[in-house]
Amino acid sequence: MVGIVEREQKACFDFFWNEVSLSEGTYGLVRDNTENKDMCSIASVGYALPAIIIGIERGYITREEGEERVLRTLRTMKEKPDRVHGFYYHFLEMETGKRYGKCEVSIIDTAIFLMGALVAGEYFGGEIEALWEEIYGEVDWPWYHDPERDRFYMGYVEQMGGHFGAWDHYAEQFMMYFLSVAAPKYPVAPTVFYDCPLYCNTYKDSGIIYHSHGGGLFVYQFSHAFIDFRGKKDRRGIDWFENSVRATKANRQYCIDNPLGIKTYGENSWGMTACNTPTGYSGALGALPCFGNKQIFPDGTVPPCGPIGSIVFTPEESIAAMEHFAQNEKLWGKYGFIDSYNLEVEPAWYSDDVIGIDKGISLLMIENYRSGLIWELTNRNKYIQKAFDLLEIK
Repeated sequence: MVGIVEREQKACFDFFWNEVSLSEGTYGLVRDNTENKDMCSIASVGYALPAIIIGIERGYITREEGEERVLRTLRTMKEKPDRVHGFYYHFLEMETGKRYGKCEVSIIDTAIFLMGALVAGEYFGGEIEALWEEIYGEVDWPWYHDPERDRFYMGYVEQMGGHFGAWDHYAEQFMMYFLSVAAPKYPVAPTVFYDCPLYCNTYKDSGIIYHSHGGGLFVYQFSHAFIDFRGKKDRRGIDWFENSVRATKANRQYCIDNPLGIKTYGENSWGMTACNTPTGYSGALGALPCFGNKQIFPDGTVPPCGPIGSIVFTPEESIAAMEHFAQNEKLWGKYGFIDSYNLEVEPAWYSDDVIGIDKGISLLMIENYRSGLIWELTNRNKYIQKAFDLLEIK
């Protein structure tokens, strides 16, 4: 049913158009969620920029309105927020643009922002493209890279001793490899992609084999929302688009098999991924062997953004889930489908918060399903083309 797809896409756009600062100095900062009005997330800004382009193409706003919003946002991002070696803090204060609390300098959230800015630069050109190039060129990728292990650190907090952790597993970080190896001023070697043990853990879940560190769907979606991996394999012969298809099907099949009889799970109620839960936000929900399930499984929470964010991988199954969700009026709010729900707890729980990254992945993937627009804009970028060559993904 195209109607529910269009309805959700417009509602997702409304989040990014409305939950934003229009004040001088912090213009364009987008809230992380609707519950905390004081906190911007860099990732939300990264999703907002292509959201505006989708809004123009779908007729929600004029090109002039969208171009002004994007241009002023990038001026803010160039001039206002504190950065460390070109990287942004994960969260910013909506009123000042300064670091929010004691949050980390985030490589992955910086990457999501950069990908959104890249899309905007390709679409508008001119000053917007120039601002994206300047911001991108200032990112010192080797500073966030551990040369001994040849992989990126997970985070950085100066007050806690600096860099910590490592991106040493398959997750949403693929965009980081593309941006870093093709960087104009401070690149890292393409070995960072192949030296990371992305391939070491091959799991068989519900009869489906795929490469994974965890079963949460966001790890198979975020980079794919920007970069079109269809029909390509890396030098080891792995098709990462097909890997996301398999991971999505395994996630759904687990909810169908439902060995523990979770009330929320079913043929059209699936898509475990990072989202709000009755006990707070969790990034550890997913089909087995998701690492988080060792501690909290079974949780029973289902977020609509799970199947929606996989609509390019499983279009029929994802749309069927959307139609199923639409039958429950409690799952619909101001910005479309609510973040998540859980029928396993008493009383049944429905999230009253909306999260930017969940609306962002839904919006971009719906557009890629409908037109391929975000993929087209990203893949014509000269740095992305260079990265495909350097990473030997053909």
